[in-house]
Amino acid sequence: MSFQIKQTMIINELPSNKYAANHIYSNIGQVPYPFFPLFLHREQTDRIYGNQEDNPGRVSEVCECSGGLYQSPPRRRNRPEIAGQDFPFLSVLLPPHHESFLGEPIGTFIVRTRTETAARLLRYTDLPIADIAYRIGYSSSSSLSKVFKQFYGISPLEYRNNKNFVIMKPAIIRPELKLKREIKELPVRNVIYIRLFGDYKLNDYCGTWMRLQQFVQEEKLPMGEVMPYCIFHDDPKVTPIEKLRTDVCMVMPAAVTPKGNIGFKQLPAGRYAIFLYKGSYEHLQSVYDTIYGKYIPEMECTFRDEASAERYLNNPADTAPDELLTEIYIPIE
Repeated sequence: MSFQIKQTMIINELPSNKYAANHIYSNIGQVPYPFFPLFLHREQTDRIYGNQEDNPGRVSEVCECSGGLYQSPPRRRNRPEIAGQDFPFLSVLLPPHHESFLGEPIGTFIVRTRTETAARLLRYTDLPIADIAYRIGYSSSSSLSKVFKQFYGISPLEYRNNKNFVIMKPAIIRPELKLKREIKELPVRNVIYIRLFGDYKLNDYCGTWMRLQQFVQEEKLPMGEVMPYCIFHDDPKVTPIEKLRTDVCMVMPAAVTPKGNIGFKQLPAGRYAIFLYKGSYEHLQSVYDTIYGKYIPEMECTFRDEASAERYLNNPADTAPDELLTEIYIPIE
């Protein structure tokens, strides 16, 4: 049976229940998106990647969607138990050699990203552990506790109560750091993007941005925003460096047909706390630590389950490091 026929069969059999659907579709390039019907997932990824089965970004995002969070916990009795399974249907949605793109089996990828999200929510929010478990796809706190302890050697409750326990790197909060801040409602935005994997500090952002500009010229598209917009899906404190995911984006005036390794997606409308930082990119990690550890609690904001992003307002090629301006976007309720 061909790969395409198996895909069609499995999608036709997938449930239309929106809670089950969210496991499959949420998190297309984000951490995560609102509810969408399950049967739209293949259509969406085909639109993003032009039905290219070998595109690493598509492989990654199809897998991410099953590890997505809930925007708000639905009623528990309607929720199917998906967490902890081997996700055989995803093997059908992806090409046979998908593991070479991910660097790990599908099930491992999903469980790891869910557990890393739990660690962030435990450290940065006051959500009950049962709600965190449910948001990331587990039906009980005991299920989350078992997996969390396997990953980190400590229970979720112990991790929350022990602020000195560090999974990877300690937080560096700078009380003296002054950031301009505002809260904005942003509309839906169209973006073309290239996904990068690896150390945030070592990614080739300039080369990737130039490739997006080249694509716009080759396709004779109207030029998008001149300031790069980067989405960072993972927290380097809990995610191994080699598995960090970044989308280098150009905001476009209209929808674009994807091509090659360049995808297209719509960033959903939403509320953001936006911080303006002036200084070297080298210190951005401590800036984030200060935002999460000082500013957000002071503003009494609740995190929304999406990835943070940065917008770069000047060019590092002709700007002194201390004069660089970076807008940091934190999704909030």
